[in-house]
Amino acid sequence: MEENKTAANFIEAEINKDIANHVYSNDRVLTRFPPEPNGYLHIGHVKSICLNFGIGEKYHGETNVRFDDTNPTKEDVEYVNSILEDVKWLGFKWKEPVHYASDYFPELYEFACKLIRMGLAYVDDQTGQEIHDTRGDLEHPGKESPWRNRSVEENLKLFQEMKEGKYKDGERCLRAKIDMASPNVVMRDPVIYRILHATHHRTGDTWCIYPLYDFAHPLSDALEGITHSICTLEFEERRPLYNWCLQAYEGKEKPRQIEFARLNVTTMITSKRKLRKMVEAGLVSGWDDPRMPTISGIRRRGYTPESLRHFCDLIGVAKADNMVDVSLLEYCIREDLKAKAPRIMAVIDPVKVVLTNYPADKVEYVTMENNPEVEAMGSRQVPFSRNIYIEKEDFMENPVKKFFRMTPGKEVRLKGAYIVKCDEVVKNEDGSIKEIHCTVDFDTRSGTPGADRKVKGTLHWVCADKAVDIDTRLYDYLIPPDDTDDGRDFMEKVNTHSLVVMHSKAEPAILDYKIGDRFQFLRKGYFIIDKDTTEGHIVCNRIVGLRDSWAKIQKKQDKDK
Repeated sequence: MEENKTAANFIEAEINKDIANHVYSNDRVLTRFPPEPNGYLHIGHVKSICLNFGIGEKYHGETNVRFDDTNPTKEDVEYVNSILEDVKWLGFKWKEPVHYASDYFPELYEFACKLIRMGLAYVDDQTGQEIHDTRGDLEHPGKESPWRNRSVEENLKLFQEMKEGKYKDGERCLRAKIDMASPNVVMRDPVIYRILHATHHRTGDTWCIYPLYDFAHPLSDALEGITHSICTLEFEERRPLYNWCLQAYEGKEKPRQIEFARLNVTTMITSKRKLRKMVEAGLVSGWDDPRMPTISGIRRRGYTPESLRHFCDLIGVAKADNMVDVSLLEYCIREDLKAKAPRIMAVIDPVKVVLTNYPADKVEYVTMENNPEVEAMGSRQVPFSRNIYIEKEDFMENPVKKFFRMTPGKEVRLKGAYIVKCDEVVKNEDGSIKEIHCTVDFDTRSGTPGADRKVKGTLHWVCADKAVDIDTRLYDYLIPPDDTDDGRDFMEKVNTHSLVVMHSKAEPAILDYKIGDRFQFLRKGYFIIDKDTTEGHIVCNRIVGLRDSWAKIQKKQDKDK
């Protein structure tokens, strides 16, 4: 391997030490990403994926994907497929083949038998509740099981009978024999095998006993030749158990566990259990609902893999848990799309404007840049006629101070077209606005000398005669950004008004795009065409608005220094 690379974080510093000390043959580096296929991955997993695969790439090593499929009652092939798709979408490639903890069930069973023969494991007849009640706490030692000192022969016989299906679920279990007085409660004879008569999605009914994660994980790492097992911080107290289980493995090179702080983002729930609860309660349309913090939901919302990887680069790798403001994530997608996304005009909440002095039968075309920051994107021709739509919020009959958009008696520029003056407001019987009448100053068309005349407001618009009807989905956070632990269940805090669907109008250029294409609706934000789109019915999801609150946060932080 090449000379040690400069460490970007404390994990890489530890890997550099191992390379310098030639801990692993050929100074190799092999990491792994080990999700449990019991739900869809969320934003927190993005950090783990980027970290594990990023280290593999940096050190010219590789990364395994291994599914922790040791609990058949919660796991499904649907989740396996979604996880693999997420990893690929983020731009990473795992070392083939895909691994499963279930690949190693025979070896794990033999490892358990070996611990029994070493006098380090025993079959316990206590119930799960009894085991919990006798474990003790930080101030009190645990109480030893009455079956803790069974003979090796009896334990082997009972464990074999457990495997043969002679006992009911929960009737017996296999526990590690460590220390019931250990100051680390995790080490107080943890359960390492339990009876579970359930059909496994890969092994069928071959097994009715399944290893616990704390036992299966370190030994699976060892069997695969993993060098660095990078886990989130909650596994720090379980590291002694990780190392203890490796006693059953005789190989010279054993994996090393290193912990880092998990990713927490304001407004985002990073618990598969809680996310599943929202899906099952119908609060969202599914795991890939664009409001969900799942990778599939974020992808459907319109985020790019580049923006998520940049986000992980910016937050770095820490040893202590912290909360990242969601505005940083939004900043990353804006930065990524700024030079990628073409601009088109769409009116989200339309009101009709009639240009009374414009010929009724005339349609002309104005030239618009597809992206003012990227000249290579070129330009397009946009239709303009007597009837147009503007945003309702861009008109105010009785304007407040510093409102520089359309108001009676005032002029505004229609982007790329003319300066117009509002003359009259026509209302419906209920007092709502039916249409707004304006007159055009024909000497002010964009690109002509008269266009130099200055007015304070510039509005986007859509030609009513050529407009394309679309649905725009405007998303808000499921959980408020300033959420605090006030004792309420998270389900009580979910924003049930987090989706608003608007019937909008877009310029004809939107017909040139397909499902999955992203663009900026001028002045309104970045959008993506959703998979619910059908022929004749376009659905667009708002990815993110244009206001960059992260920049304001940074500016305030710099000011407070």
